[in-house]
Amino acid sequence: MNKTLSFAILHFAVAFTLGYLFTGSLLVGGALALVEPACNTVVFHFHEKVWTRIEARRAARAALMF
Repeated sequence: MNKTLSFAILHFAVAFTLGYLFTGSLLVGGALALVEPACNTVVFHFHEKVWTRIEARRAARAALMF
């Protein structure tokens, strides 16, 4: 859990810093720090579901070969 929390903090910090550097706005930097990681979290969930299916199919094919 500590690793996950440290990654989340790092992700928010990068999103905020880049938003601020590109726009010069604390408000935009803050909004990006909240919105971008939240969107990535949802996308990551579906990414993991797809990869779980891919791995299951590969395992099933490998089991048939032996």
